[in-house]
Amino acid sequence: MRKEDKTAVIEQIATTVEKYANFYLTDIATLNAAKTSSLRRECSKQEIKLLVVKNTLFKKALEKVNGDFSALDSSLKGNTAVMFSNDANSPAKLIKIFAKGTDIPKLKAAYVQESFYVGAENLELLVNIKSKNELIGDVIALLQSPAKNVISALQSGGQTIHGVLKTLAEKTN
Repeated sequence: MRKEDKTAVIEQIATTVEKYANFYLTDIATLNAAKTSSLRRECSKQEIKLLVVKNTLFKKALEKVNGDFSALDSSLKGNTAVMFSNDANSPAKLIKIFAKGTDIPKLKAAYVQESFYVGAENLELLVNIKSKNELIGDVIALLQSPAKNVISALQSGGQTIHGVLKTLAEKTN
């Protein structure tokens, strides 16, 4: 590959890294053609960009991006496919589904929500990680819960007080 071509590829990879909030490094080398096609189709459905990269070009692209990605250097060996996503856990779920029984694709490492996860043992943790929107929804639900309880108590309490006053009024008559 000519130097100009390598530079263009590095720039393209760096742009992709900046575009997506999360990425997963996987090994899909031993998948057959049918499974690879199926994985690519599923990635496309879930808005995950799957890109097979040369490790050296990917390292150089990460050097162009703001931040220190040196924690991933040990994972950039052998065949590497990168799954880019703005959703924190959808690539992990997809890897888990496809890896049932075969362990391929295999998680090598991940950069998720500005944290590094190195090693296949982190897959279950990544599957259970909540996305930003899920966390916002949880916070809103927690904030609404006390308000709903207070309103409910006031409404039921009003009926109780009204009943007590009505009974007292009937007794005095």
